[in-house]
Amino acid sequence: MAHFELIEKMAPNAVIKVVGVGGGGGNAVAHMVNSAVDGVEFITANTDSQAIKNCGAKLQLQLGTNVTKGLGAGANPEVGRQAALEDRERIIDALQGADMVFITAGMGGGTGTGAAPVVAQLAKEMGILTVAVVTKPFPFEGRRRMQVALKGIEELSQHCDSLITIPNEKLITVLGRNATMIQAFRAANDVLQGAVQGIADLIVRPGLINVDFADVRTVMSEMGLAMMGTGTARGDDRAQAAAESAIQNPLLDDVNLAGANGILVNITAGADFTMAEFDEIGRTIDGFASEDATVVVGTVLDPDMQDEVRVTVVATGLNRVAAGKSQRPGERAPIKLVRNATTGQPEFSDFDNGGDAVSKAVGGVGLGLRRASSDSVAASSSSSASSSSSSSSSASAGSTPTAELPNDYLDIPAFLRRQAD
Repeated sequence: MAHFELIEKMAPNAVIKVVGVGGGGGNAVAHMVNSAVDGVEFITANTDSQAIKNCGAKLQLQLGTNVTKGLGAGANPEVGRQAALEDRERIIDALQGADMVFITAGMGGGTGTGAAPVVAQLAKEMGILTVAVVTKPFPFEGRRRMQVALKGIEELSQHCDSLITIPNEKLITVLGRNATMIQAFRAANDVLQGAVQGIADLIVRPGLINVDFADVRTVMSEMGLAMMGTGTARGDDRAQAAAESAIQNPLLDDVNLAGANGILVNITAGADFTMAEFDEIGRTIDGFASEDATVVVGTVLDPDMQDEVRVTVVATGLNRVAAGKSQRPGERAPIKLVRNATTGQPEFSDFDNGGDAVSKAVGGVGLGLRRASSDSVAASSSSSASSSSSSSSSASAGSTPTAELPNDYLDIPAFLRRQAD
C-alpha cells in the first residue's frame, strides 16, 4: 500500500529591496552592506561608472550610457531622468519579485534628483510598496541646489507610498561642528538602516508577536510624509527611554507627529522583557497617534540582548493633518511643482533666480518652486513631539528659465557634489 505524507509548504518571506540612486544613495547602500543587514537585497543605480563600483551591492545598474557616457549627470536632474528612462526595462527587471522597495538618494544633484522619481514610479506601477528616504543639501551648497532638491522631493512624493526626508544641516546641529564628515554621513545612513532593518526584522524574524507583510502594507501604503526613529536603552525605565528616543529623532525633517494615521512599532528585547514594559512603550507611542490610527506592534525576542530594549517606530500619514488645515489670514500661498504642458514631466530647469529663495531649513514635503500667486510663498510650519519650530521658503516670479549651472557650482568641493549626484 502506498503511503502519502502531507508536507506543509511554508509561505516565502516578503522580498525587500533597497535601491541606492546616485552618489548619495550608493553611499547609503555601501553603509548597509558593510553593516550586514539581513533579509534585504541591495541595488545601486548611477550614471557615474566610477562611483558605482565602490558601493558593494551585488546588482549594479549603470544608467544612461548613451546619455552620459558613464561620466555622471553633471548636477542636471533632467539628464538623470533621461538616463533612468533610457534603462527603464533594466530597472524593471531589477525590481522584479520585490514586495517592498526602499529608494534612497541625495537630493539636489543630477542622478539622485532626476532618476529616483523614475525608479519610484516604475516600482509603484509594478504594485510594489515603495518607501523613499532622501537627504536635503547643506545650506552652503547654495539656493539653487536646494530648489532642485525640493522639486525632486515633490516629484518623488507623487510616486511613493511613504517619504522620509533628512536635512543635511541637521547633521551639524545634532552632532556638533567638531564631528567628522565620516561621522556625519554615517548618522544619516543610520536612519535608512534603522528603517530597513526594523521592518525586515518584523517580517523575516519570528517573533513573540508576529507581524506579516500585509500589516506593513496597511500602515505604509499611500500614506505620504513619514518619520522613522530607533531608540535603544538599558537599565531602569529602559522601555520608556527607548520609545521616547525613537519618536524624537533629531535628524529627521521637522514634521508634526500629532495625528499620525499609521504607526508601525517593532520591539526587540531579551527574555527579561516584561508586560509592564510592553505597556509602557504602548502608552508612549499612543501619545502622538490619532484616535483612528492603524497601529501595528511586533515583538521579537533576541537572546543576545541582555538588559537592553530596542524600539523602532515608523509613523505615516503625517502630512494629512497639515493638508486638512485652512490657510490662516496673513499666511502665504503654497508653492507648487511646475510641469511641462506637453509632456507632463517636471521642469527641473525652470527656476526663479531672484529673491530669498530658500531659508536655512524647510520643513515638510510637497514643495515646488513656482509661485501659486503673485505673492511670495512659504513652506508649512511643523512641530516635533517635544517642541515646535517653523521654517519658510519664498521665491520670486518673472525670472528667465535656465538650465545652466550656477556660477558657484564649481566652488562646492567635489566630494560633496559626488555625494549628492
